[in-house]
Amino acid sequence: MPESTFLTPPRVPAPAEPAPGRRRWLGMAVISLGVSLIVVDATIVGVLLPRIVTDLGLTTTGAEWVTSVYALVFAALLIPFGRAGDLFGRRRMFVLGVAVFTVASAGAALAGGGAALIGARALQGVGASMVLPATLSTVNAVFTGRDRAVAFGIWGSMISGMAALGPLAGGALATGGGWRWAFGINLPLGAALIAGALWLLPETRQPHPPKARRGADWPGGLLSTLGLGALVFGIIEGQTYGWWAPTRPFSVAGFDWPESGLSPVPVVLALGAVLLAALVAVERSRAAAGRSVLLDLDLFRIPNFRRGNLASALINVGELGLLFVLPLFLLGVHGTNPLEISVAILPLAAGAFLSGGYAGRLANRHGAHWAVQIGMALEVGAVLALGVTVSASTGGLGLAPWMLLYGLGLGLTSAQLTNVSLADVPQARAGQASGTQSTARQVGAALGVAAIGTVFATSLGHAMTERLAASALPPAERAAVARDLRESAGTYGRELHGTPARAAEARAADASLAIATRHAALTTAAILALGLAVSMRLRPTSDLHRQESKG
Repeated sequence: MPESTFLTPPRVPAPAEPAPGRRRWLGMAVISLGVSLIVVDATIVGVLLPRIVTDLGLTTTGAEWVTSVYALVFAALLIPFGRAGDLFGRRRMFVLGVAVFTVASAGAALAGGGAALIGARALQGVGASMVLPATLSTVNAVFTGRDRAVAFGIWGSMISGMAALGPLAGGALATGGGWRWAFGINLPLGAALIAGALWLLPETRQPHPPKARRGADWPGGLLSTLGLGALVFGIIEGQTYGWWAPTRPFSVAGFDWPESGLSPVPVVLALGAVLLAALVAVERSRAAAGRSVLLDLDLFRIPNFRRGNLASALINVGELGLLFVLPLFLLGVHGTNPLEISVAILPLAAGAFLSGGYAGRLANRHGAHWAVQIGMALEVGAVLALGVTVSASTGGLGLAPWMLLYGLGLGLTSAQLTNVSLADVPQARAGQASGTQSTARQVGAALGVAAIGTVFATSLGHAMTERLAASALPPAERAAVARDLRESAGTYGRELHGTPARAAEARAADASLAIATRHAALTTAAILALGLAVSMRLRPTSDLHRQESKG
């Protein structure tokens, strides 16, 4: 339907419900709010964590699980629930996911202890893993032609912008002391989303697959969930429990891991690799036999889908890595409170929203692949400039220009990379493809925190050791100060600033934090440059497969 139709006043009394063309865009608003809800809850808790720890008396391990269990469950279930949406209906999966997420949010808001909060966060991850692929595959199924690029522009800017706004909202709540509102606010929002989805979203699903392919792929679902869960757990917890040798006690379900020998992390990573290899073997066997499959490996024969998934993972390595490191730098050097840290990151969200809205027009003029490439180039340039210019005197204002430029690039890239990745995927397999693409994002996010966080912590320890080498402190005390700074991710620097006798060590800590941030930013720029190289191989897309599937 032409766009001008939307602007023409009706000649008859208004119908009881919106016209089909307008309905799509109202439905897009519901989808955008759904995406916003789950993305904000992925990043909001990090800033709120000190308040939560104090109120609930969490242990260090408990605090870590409050942060990581959401991402762990979220990533592990994306592919199975993406496939379930194909078979049973994507609107149905969206509504069920929002309902689960809302109930879990109520549990989190009312949690009286660490175990209850961790359980509620895990259940939130279940709901989120239903919602995200359902939104993505619905956009892929409903929008075509020029509207498609605009719709993906909105979807992508929500993903990238809300990830940055999560810490902003968390900072405001942490300053006000009301961390439970971060979860309680989801109750009315969830109810509104369910009502909006039932009214405005069309139901889409795989159109009448062959009888042999209609059943559920239970072996594939189990292998996918366990394999991805193990992989993401290892990536997230490597810095905590040690990448090779154990660095702290680990226990689960009453089993205590030996405190000497091998860390649990490489064991879990190896188990994840074995399970994912088994998943590939099982899916190939089922496909050859004409049976239903959870993961259609033929999707990876589509060049843009294959390359787009890799680029998505690399982009999320950069975004989540930066969002992890920069608040630690600001807190360690300047003692910035949570709200001010969040405001320093606001230009990233502003840039993503601005360019995400423009990305659709850019894609319609020059191609979505071209918008992705321009965005990746902006990201690389911004992070490289940040790495070169950051120093101990840099504050939130000094970071703002580079964060704005990075956000502009991120909005272009996130908005249209999904468009490019899914454009040539047949609609019947949109849920599978959406779940896979979303999984690539989540694995990239976990890798970003792990990889960039490791570079930051390692550089911090080495830089502090070098700066204390000429001090009058005894060698054992110098080593202890460097260790405390590294293990606290830089926050120990504020304690040093609070002790006048430790002024020299405080200055050394500031310089070390700047060096560690520089190394983390330059590493991020290198990873994003690899993503840029991958994006240069993306090609113009067509709606050919989607039109065939509809016909």
